Amino acid sequence: MPTSPLNAAPPANRNADLFAVGISTLCLLHCLALPLLSVLLPVAGQLSENEAIHRALVIMAVPVSLSAVWQSLRNPAFRLFIVGTLSGLLLLLVAAFSEALSAYEEPLTISGALLLGLAHLWRWRQNDHPTAIHD
Repeated sequence: MPTSPLNAAPPANRNADLFAVGISTLCLLHCLALPLLSVLLPVAGQLSENEAIHRALVIMAVPVSLSAVWQSLRNPAFRLFIVGTLSGLLLLLVAAFSEALSAYEEPLTISGALLLGLAHLWRWRQNDHPTAIHD
């Protein structure tokens, strides 16, 4: 049944629905993923130390993020996104490929991943609510 303004949920209800979906997802993860994860924990420990996986994830992130940056270049309101994305990518690349800074690999990776993820979340949010962009 198509949604019309008469039967659309008010914004407060949409937020409650989104929150409920999040809680349901956490419940599913708890019930399904955690038992499986506990069985796979020894393997996960070995994978966490594997540099090839770290490098592969960074290599996958680069084209996706650069594509989003390229699409955002035309809009000056997305400068924050561009700076955050490029900074996060740089930190991830340095952490994955710089032997000289291997002692700082974990904090560089965490910082880069957080920065990159937050930048993409900010862009997604701005695209969802375009009037919320402030220069």
